[in-house]
Amino acid sequence: MRHITAADITAFEKVYRLNLVNGLPGFKPANLVGTAAPDGQTNLAIFSSALHLGSDPPVLGIVTRPTTVPRHTYQNIKQNGGCYTLNHVPLTMLAQAHYTSANFDDDVSEFEACGFTAVYRDDFPAPYVAESPLSIGLRLREEHAIFNGTALLVGTVEHVYVRPEALRPDGTLDLVALGEAAITGLDGYHAVEPPVRFGYARPGQMPEAIR
Repeated sequence: MRHITAADITAFEKVYRLNLVNGLPGFKPANLVGTAAPDGQTNLAIFSSALHLGSDPPVLGIVTRPTTVPRHTYQNIKQNGGCYTLNHVPLTMLAQAHYTSANFDDDVSEFEACGFTAVYRDDFPAPYVAESPLSIGLRLREEHAIFNGTALLVGTVEHVYVRPEALRPDGTLDLVALGEAAITGLDGYHAVEPPVRFGYARPGQMPEAIR
């Protein structure tokens, strides 16, 4: 095993450091965050930082990059009633999803520039991705500043749209059936294999796989 210290990481060349540290969490969810400005201008951005924070009430978080430069996703969330959408990325549209990370001009919608369709559902003021197999409408509940300039945005789940074939009787989701991607690092997109699932774990009893 190679030992890498915090001092080593600080001393690494910038791109090497970015690649290394972004890969440390392993596989991450691939989501497109959809927002709209008060004037109706839409924005779409790839995020790999979505995380589950609680189920009752249902709460999810995303981490935004430092706002030392304009961040349209953050600005739109703050200015449009705290509303935004999380949209799982289909494997068939990986290039388009990654393309949303390009630095487009302010008057350009990533939906249009990158080949996605913005759709509004049930009077929610943020756009969903029509091509996504699973989409979530959230409203900002809390914002937590992190010491490095990033921020954790905590949102409550108000709407979920999922293809019915992916919803199992016990409430678990068959994400493989949805044909969606995972992310590693900054630019690695992956298909995933069907999961190995286990029952409730109890001390003194090694859990067995559910067939």
